[in-house]
Amino acid sequence: MAATLSDVAARAGVSISAASRVLANAPSTRVRPETRVRIQEAARELGYRPNFAGRALKLARSNVVAMIVPDLTNAIFTELMRGVEEAAIQHDYVVLLGRSEDMQPGGEMIAKLIGEGRVDGMLVQLAEDAGQEDVDLLVASSAPVVFINSLHGRAHGSVSLPNEAGARLATEHLVALGHRRIGFIGGTASVHTAGEREAGFQAAMAAAGLPVDERHVTGLGYTADQGREALRRIWAQPEHPTAVFVANLNAAIGALAEARALGIRVPEELSIVALHYAWTAENTWPALTTVRMPLYELGRTAIDLLIARLAGNDAGDVRIESPAPELIVRESTAPPR
Repeated sequence: MAATLSDVAARAGVSISAASRVLANAPSTRVRPETRVRIQEAARELGYRPNFAGRALKLARSNVVAMIVPDLTNAIFTELMRGVEEAAIQHDYVVLLGRSEDMQPGGEMIAKLIGEGRVDGMLVQLAEDAGQEDVDLLVASSAPVVFINSLHGRAHGSVSLPNEAGARLATEHLVALGHRRIGFIGGTASVHTAGEREAGFQAAMAAAGLPVDERHVTGLGYTADQGREALRRIWAQPEHPTAVFVANLNAAIGALAEARALGIRVPEELSIVALHYAWTAENTWPALTTVRMPLYELGRTAIDLLIARLAGNDAGDVRIESPAPELIVRESTAPPR
């Protein structure tokens, strides 16, 4: 027979209401730390499982949050999702994953998730081609929204990466190797991260006293195909860079594939460094030098902000500053010939 809340309260020697508040992580709970531990241990010993359906009905909460990302198969999102899920579990929440392509203006997904009370709030990383209409649609919903890796103002709440610092670190690595002609493969101008990453690249080049050849700067996007096209355009110029910084790992994988197709030897003729780390970087040939960004911490902070908003607190826009971006050197970068 399953343990009840009454069983837990009796084992811990407290009232049913005290046991209920502690196990529900209610913000208004006022009990001593040792009492909280006693209640939690009693629940664990008895194998108590809360009735989420009943709790949801009582509190008008589902204890479910939606996480919306552009591509569920994108390896870069692995650490982000791990941070989100671990923080959600600690807050007694379940995470529902979805694609941003399903969140189109006028679509039914918003109404189903929020209008029918299936989720309490949403974490959203918009696709590159998302417009203001998409943002307005999400913000107009009745549930709190926290935007991931983008800034949309204090009225909504967002959490973002130290994009400029990561881009500077990647570019400084190439400069330290002795490269003087360095190209940049970035995202589209409409994407918040694209501007910050290019700014970091430009700042590192200026600090080193190096000119930037605009013919070696592209902003086509973050997909592998767009990375291939970007390198193809750069290599069509009369003078070639000896290195490129690619502002996204997926685009860098595409650029590396295009280099092979064009007969460009990496890193002998062209060094490539990318922003972001995923298992895919270790399995290219040659393995890609990358800058690891704090994606795990980004996910944990996003959940904390969303839970705070559900409690009526607005933390505004937060940028993850710790841990700092970390350079991981592999075989795709070397001093120029």
